[in-house]
Amino acid sequence: MSLWLQRMLLGASLIAALAFPLVAEGGFWIKFAFTTLLFAYLGQAWNILGGYGGQFSFGHALFFGTGAYAAAIAQTAFGLNPWLGLPLGALAAGAVGWAAGYLSFRYGLRGSYFALVTLAFAEVFRILANAVAFTGAGVGLFVPLQPGWAQLQPGPIGFYYIVLVLVLASLWFAWRIENSRFGAQLMAVRENEAAAAALGVDAYALKVRAIALSGAMTGVGGVLYVQFYLYIDPSLAYGPGISVEILLVPIIGGLGTIFGPLIGSVVLHAASELARRIMGDAPGIHLVFYGVLLVVMVRFLPDGLAGLLRRKRKAEVTNRA
Repeated sequence: MSLWLQRMLLGASLIAALAFPLVAEGGFWIKFAFTTLLFAYLGQAWNILGGYGGQFSFGHALFFGTGAYAAAIAQTAFGLNPWLGLPLGALAAGAVGWAAGYLSFRYGLRGSYFALVTLAFAEVFRILANAVAFTGAGVGLFVPLQPGWAQLQPGPIGFYYIVLVLVLASLWFAWRIENSRFGAQLMAVRENEAAAAALGVDAYALKVRAIALSGAMTGVGGVLYVQFYLYIDPSLAYGPGISVEILLVPIIGGLGTIFGPLIGSVVLHAASELARRIMGDAPGIHLVFYGVLLVVMVRFLPDGLAGLLRRKRKAEVTNRA
């Protein structure tokens, strides 16, 4: 595909995304689009650490829940404006990410050990949130309904445009990472950490920065989630369902690619909605669906849909040569 055609396709997609609320009928499709874009953004946050950095986290709910709770507690207990909750949630989740990375990478955890320890961190936070009063314990927290842009409750269409801006910003950020020294070092560590260290890359500091950055971005997603649904509890915030959904998005779309998380989120949520309509709303059925999809993708498309398109394009070039 030529560069000109790619730009035309991107421009048409952007216009379609901007016009979507004007043609969507009913609130269901706006909510569906909001959720799809929110997880595209969260998947991009995971992609920085897992896709570009090669550090697979199975517990990104740790950052999602921390951002959501930090903003919700500040709003309900101290009256903080939810717009200020966005940077607060990012700071809190980034700090937790830095601490988790400091403890994990300092002791050389990598691969499946790192994945399991992130899952364990999320579980510890879920138990703590269940046990203490200021998080609402097992009952959870209800955020007061205060409709309007001033209180970050602009309605479904307003939330759609906010998360669309976040997705566009995350795409630009991923492009910047791919073309930066930080990104080059991150990918070098992913490919061969020992070789990168031999070339002077401080792999430990780099990975800690990546997990803190990824955590801060994920925390912002948690703040938006709690403002949209006006409720959060320990299982929603720190449960494995959120972690699985966040990591599935870039795995399906393509790890370490700019558009992979966006493609993955669109495909995942479209397929999930189709499966829900066929199989009904039985509790836990979506996790079974995600598990099957994960196995299929890892077995047959380890590079995701973006990798499939890349191989197809390479084959076309080879055939023309």
